[in-house]
Amino acid sequence: MSLRIMELHDVDVPEFLKVLDTCEGEVYLMTRDGDRLNLRSKLSQLVGLTALMEGGKIAEAFIMCEKESDERKLFRFNLFKDESQN
Repeated sequence: MSLRIMELHDVDVPEFLKVLDTCEGEVYLMTRDGDRLNLRSKLSQLVGLTALMEGGKIAEAFIMCEKESDERKLFRFNLFKDESQN
């Protein structure tokens, strides 16, 4: 399994969670301290995203995706704020 790291900035949490729900593989949140949380778990989402939120948005996060299609989806969302699945 090859995981690539992607950096996210100023992400709207509710919209990000909607996109996460459409991912097919594992998606991990990486912290600067080296912690890795599986964002496919609702408990990990709550714990991990709460720690990174500032004013209702994720200020900065590092994401690793198991599947390239999920990485493209999250990259497009991060870059264009596009939550559509097209």
